[in-house]
Amino acid sequence: MPDVTRELTETAHSANSFSTTDFAQMTSSFHTLDVALVFGLSLLLTLTIGWVYRTTHRGVSYSQSFVHTLILLGVVAAFLMLVIGSNVARAFTLVGTMSIIRFRHAVKETRDIGFVFIVLAVGMAVGTRAYLLAIYATVCLCAVVLLLSKLSLFEKVMRERILIVSLDANADYEKLLSETFRNHLDESHLISVESVDEQNAQELIYSVTLKRRTEPTKLLSDLRELNENRKVSLVLGQQELDL
Repeated sequence: MPDVTRELTETAHSANSFSTTDFAQMTSSFHTLDVALVFGLSLLLTLTIGWVYRTTHRGVSYSQSFVHTLILLGVVAAFLMLVIGSNVARAFTLVGTMSIIRFRHAVKETRDIGFVFIVLAVGMAVGTRAYLLAIYATVCLCAVVLLLSKLSLFEKVMRERILIVSLDANADYEKLLSETFRNHLDESHLISVESVDEQNAQELIYSVTLKRRTEPTKLLSDLRELNENRKVSLVLGQQELDL
């Protein structure tokens, strides 16, 4: 009986030894402190970048889900770099895995691509344990973005517009609109003419450049006098308008 008891005790001791020592050896390349630091720092830095993105965003295309995606990208990039380390085989495996992913979502603003690269770079720096570099990069890049937004550098006063005018179907639009155009516009180019049968009208779309002293409301009121209060629209940003 004592021998059996001794064997059971040794077996239990061996099992406990495997669960602690062997498991620690298998995960010795990733220390708990490293993992916690990579996760915490990458999350903090990407949250900062997300806040800067929200603060400096202009227009109506803001997306909360995109900011959440930026944060996840940064954290995931950090963990991927931690996993890869200096292992070339893991790096090639990651490239092969990522090559099968296809993104179909269209980027609404070009600056969004810049923020994607920022969070990836910061995440990679944290994952390779270049913590100071990641912090410096976040501070410097966020400062640049805030400065560009605050000072409105390279902003251009847009005088180009899309003008949509509805006229009677039988009206001679060139003769009817020529004088008003000379008074209010530097340039005007006819883009399209469309017949509206239900209203017995024609709709004209122009690309126009307003004179510096021209008030858009004055141009619209003069055109409404010519077309008997039919539809007149003046749209900013013809480069972004899908005609």
